Order: sequence, then structure tokens, then C-alpha cells
Amino acid sequence: MRTFLRALRYTKYLLVRFLYYLCNEWLLWFPSHTVRLGIMKILLGSVGKDTSFLMGCKVRKGKNVHIGRNCVINRCVLLDGRGGILKIGNNVDIGQETNIWTLEHDPNDDYHRDVGGDVIIEDYVWIASRVTILPGVRIGRGAVVAAGAVVTKDVPPMAIVGGVPAKIIGQRKSKLLYTLRHRPPFE
Repeated sequence: MRTFLRALRYTKYLLVRFLYYLCNEWLLWFPSHTVRLGIMKILLGSVGKDTSFLMGCKVRKGKNVHIGRNCVINRCVLLDGRGGILKIGNNVDIGQETNIWTLEHDPNDDYHRDVGGDVIIEDYVWIASRVTILPGVRIGRGAVVAAGAVVTKDVPPMAIVGGVPAKIIGQRKSKLLYTLRHRPPFE
């Protein structure tokens, strides 16, 4: 009986992994906002109204990923919910090829163990292309993360950060009155 239960659990594990593979590698490349949004509503913990997912987004353990209203998740963005909660606020613009991680390895652990942490991205944050955000980070309201930055620590509200590791390089002076609505055809 124990062997049967173990086999049943393993079969369920394989089915879930196959579903994520199918969605990440095939269905989320479909050239229709409606189809991709429908898939994301199934995979993710929650998705707000008028949020747009461009082709090629990838999700890991999506039930821990929560996205607000009027967000733009550009091409080839990785949303990782394996090590904690990933919460993205309203009117957040995430540039292409950005990786947001809630799980990483501890470089000082003899056994290469995993370490996780929540990632919170508040409202009106603008994340440029090819940014990496590591576990345990909070990005404050209205902050801007420059292209190619690696965010290892919290970012204060309205700060502009850049570099590896990301450091404050300026202050944003916007009143943040916009609403994002970006849905290019066939993207």
C-alpha cells in the first residue's frame, strides 16, 4: 500500500510538472492576449483586471504569485513562486527578460541548500529589461530599476536604482498618475 501511495504521489508530481512545461514552453507563446490571460488565471494565485502578459512568460509554482491591476509583464519574464510569495502591485511595468526569484541556493551551505524569501513589488514600479530580482526583496512604490540591474536589497519608494548589485542612482519625480494599458497585437 505504501508503494502504491508513493507511486500515486510521484504520478501527480509528474503531471503537475508536465502542465507547467506545456504552459511555459507552448501555450504562453500563443499570439493572443486572451488565451495567455486565461492560462495565467489558472496558473497564478491571482491576476488583476487589465493586466497584460506578452509572449514567452514563464511561471514556477504560480499559486504563490499574485499580480495586481493594469500591469504589463513583457516577453520572456520569469515569475518564480517556489521559495515564497511573489506579490506585484498595480500599474507595474516589467521589462523583457527579467527574472524575479523567490528561491536561491545558499552559497555558504555545505549541502547547497535552498533559501527562499518573499518578493514584494509595490504599485507603479518600473522594472527595465534584463533585471534580476533576488529573494527577500521589497521594491517600494514608484521605484525604477535600470536595465541589467541585480536587486539584492530593498529599494525605497521613488528611488532609481541600477548596477550590480543595484544601488540608488537617482530619485523619481513623477506624480504617478498613469494607468498602464499595453496590448500590442501578436505580442
